[in-house]
Amino acid sequence: MSKPINNSVFYVEFPATDLAATKRFYAQAFGWSFEDYGPDYVAFEDGQLSGGFYRAESVPPSSPLVVLWADALEASQAAVEAAGGGISKPIFSFPGGRRFHFTDPNGNELSVCGEA
Repeated sequence: MSKPINNSVFYVEFPATDLAATKRFYAQAFGWSFEDYGPDYVAFEDGQLSGGFYRAESVPPSSPLVVLWADALEASQAAVEAAGGGISKPIFSFPGGRRFHFTDPNGNELSVCGEA
């Protein structure tokens, strides 16, 4: 990982009840890579941002909302669905673009944004 930019977000962590299912989902839907750190933690790389998933008994409602970017929004929504993600808000327009919200196998809600 390169040196973080001062005052920027550089790492994000999410709870996960099933780390194996989490890795399969994000690898299939978005092509993320993973590195295991013992049985209770897995780090991910998405090509720009790093983060991790830690084993949790349950997943509280998500907040704040993490937003991913996609050049092809419809293809991204289809990939999320094919990987087993749930679509909580189908593609919709908002000032500045379009996006959809999804839940991962653990119930974490994220969003994917694209151009209008």
